[in-house]
Amino acid sequence: MIDLTESAVTQINTLCKEHNAQAVMLSVKGGGCAGFEYEWNLVTDNSQVNETDEHITENFIVDGTSVMYLIGSVVDYKKDIIGSMFEIKNPNAQSACGCGTSFNVDFD
Repeated sequence: MIDLTESAVTQINTLCKEHNAQAVMLSVKGGGCAGFEYEWNLVTDNSQVNETDEHITENFIVDGTSVMYLIGSVVDYKKDIIGSMFEIKNPNAQSACGCGTSFNVDFD
């Protein structure tokens, strides 16, 4: 469904430990310059998780309503001289903006 690179798994584990969080959650929300944008949140309480949410790993969750936008995606964590960020290679994205957090889909 959604794959995580080793680098992404390591960073998710690090974030959970540093922030005393149970998991990292990825959601897709309407907005951004291309129509949809990725939203990252730390899960610190079970009340933040719905039964429709998908547990990809023990500490990585995808919001249940966002799954259809992310099927087949690969989440990676990139770190270079300019900075670091999660990078999502989403086969459902028809276009994306330069920031890497906003995209558009066409399910026709």
